[in-house]
Amino acid sequence: MITLGVTDLEKSIQFYEQGLGFPKMDSPPEVAFFTLNGTWLGLFGYQDLADDALVSSVGSGFKGFALAHNVASSDEVNTVIEKAKSAGANVTKEPETTSWGGYCGYFEDPDGHLWEIAHNPFFWPGPSDT
Repeated sequence: MITLGVTDLEKSIQFYEQGLGFPKMDSPPEVAFFTLNGTWLGLFGYQDLADDALVSSVGSGFKGFALAHNVASSDEVNTVIEKAKSAGANVTKEPETTSWGGYCGYFEDPDGHLWEIAHNPFFWPGPSDT
C-alpha cells in the first residue's frame, strides 16, 4: 500500500476519485483509501502522517521519489496525463518516447507528489497469470 500525506484531504480525494477515476473504498473520515491494480492508495493528512512516523513535516522541494503507474499503451499514457491535467495537476513532462523504448510523462498531484505514467512494451502491467 502507498500512503501519501496531503494538505487538503477533500481536494485530494476529489483529484484522485473524480479527476483520475480511482475507485474510492469506504474509509474513516480522516483518511481515504482507493483500490488500484494490485495495491491500494491511502491519503492521510500531511501533518498527521508526519506525526505518525515521528518525523518533521517541515521541508519542501523534490522528495526523492516518484510514484509510477504503468499502463497498457501509449494512448493510455496520454489519457491518464490528460485526466490529471483536467483535474488540476501540474504536468512536469509531457508524454514522449523514452530512450529505453517505452513512453511516459510526469505530473504532480495537488501536494506535489510526482507521478510517472508509463507504457513499457516489454512487460504486461496487468495481473499475473500465475
